[in-house]
Amino acid sequence: MRNIPLYIDIVFCTIVFPMMVVIFPVERWFHNFPGYVISVGIWFYLLYAVNRWATVPYLFKGKRKATLALAFILLSIAVTYIFSQVTLYTPKPSIHDIGIDRLFPNIQQYQQAIWSLFMVTETFSFAVGLLTQTNVQRAHRRAVEAERDKAEIELYKAQIKPHFMFNTLNSLYGLFLTDNPNALPSLERFISMMRYIHTSSTRDIVPLREEADYIRQYVAIQTLRLNEMTEIFIDIDISDDSLMVPPMLLVTFVENCFKHGVSPVEHCIISISLKEHGGTLSFNTSNRIFPVKRIGEHIGIENCRKRLGQLFPGRHTISVGPEGDLFKVALNIHLS
Repeated sequence: MRNIPLYIDIVFCTIVFPMMVVIFPVERWFHNFPGYVISVGIWFYLLYAVNRWATVPYLFKGKRKATLALAFILLSIAVTYIFSQVTLYTPKPSIHDIGIDRLFPNIQQYQQAIWSLFMVTETFSFAVGLLTQTNVQRAHRRAVEAERDKAEIELYKAQIKPHFMFNTLNSLYGLFLTDNPNALPSLERFISMMRYIHTSSTRDIVPLREEADYIRQYVAIQTLRLNEMTEIFIDIDISDDSLMVPPMLLVTFVENCFKHGVSPVEHCIISISLKEHGGTLSFNTSNRIFPVKRIGEHIGIENCRKRLGQLFPGRHTISVGPEGDLFKVALNIHLS
């Protein structure tokens, strides 16, 4: 689509315009008035170029340039009129004209040719110019929308990170508060995770396997603060190491399991599954629902849903919500 206007330009200048010219007796005019014919030809090619790269674009660039474009149009009409008013010859009366009232008796054939070529040149140049400007406006609109989407995605990421760090630091605080021997190793693991967050924040996509390793580390940290009442099942199976995903995309769903689905006195199960086969990512979580209302509940999940809608429109399905006494997340993304 991008090169179509250029192809039309070439076709017009090499095929359409020359074919329109040969309709008229150009050979005879060129033999008698070569300078005039060459000047007219140069003028129409110049007119086509001016319309394509100045007149039509200026119509879309504000009032001042639109006024200048209208001035170009009036100037082109004036110059064409001057060419048409040059007297090359005075035709002799023809026997075939006797008794016939011509509609425009004072317009000669070469003048008709000039105005016909003028209309053809104007029509083609404006048509191609408008097509080009339509493509330019469409590309500009796509660029603006892409920048807007990118800004929204960055906003969702910025909202997710503090949400995640707050809950992880809260877990670490509990480990140190109870003098848990795993507190220091957990802190080192947390520092490693923060390093991953820092490095991934400058990238739009990261290897899926790195994101999966990050989830493993997060689950390991959270496991240390839980007692025997909570069982955790995690299943990760990735067949294609070349697949890439946006960073910090899935951990919010995992974090939600530990934030809302554990109890120190009631038995509960957290199930996390991340599988990839044939370029399709399947991610599922399940945790028990405990009737505890928290401020900002599920705000991270809502941000993730919006982020998925921006990143994978039409390429993902997601189901989030309660099923009986369980809260489940089922996400499928076509990555390849």
